[in-house]
Amino acid sequence: MIDSLDDVTDDVLLHAFERANFAPGAFHHRHHVRTAWILLERCPVLDVLVRFTAGLRRLAEAAGKPGLYHETITWAYVLLVHERRAAPGAEDWTAFAARNPDLLAWKPSVLEARYYREETLWSERARRIFVLPDRPTA
Repeated sequence: MIDSLDDVTDDVLLHAFERANFAPGAFHHRHHVRTAWILLERCPVLDVLVRFTAGLRRLAEAAGKPGLYHETITWAYVLLVHERRAAPGAEDWTAFAARNPDLLAWKPSVLEARYYREETLWSERARRIFVLPDRPTA
């Protein structure tokens, strides 16, 4: 069981994620984003949606909180990481994280700040299925 994710390799993080092998409270938002980034380095985006969804559901089950899984948040972050990885030039996780600090902020998240109205993002519908962004653009 992994207690700290500060200095783990991509392979160790992905292995632990796929087996839901984290100490309670060790897997934070930044680790979610990094795991999506790792998967997108290795797999097509549609495969990542399947694997990441399954992994997060396993984590929620292992924590005894299956209701924590949120489809819209999961898919939106995978798609945002995928889009932002398309920037010119190859970069490692550290460079990606430095270039995209808004993806690493949790409260408020980039989804609340730029893409979704609160009542939409936190609805039961958005928890169950992916809902498209609905925040008006300026």
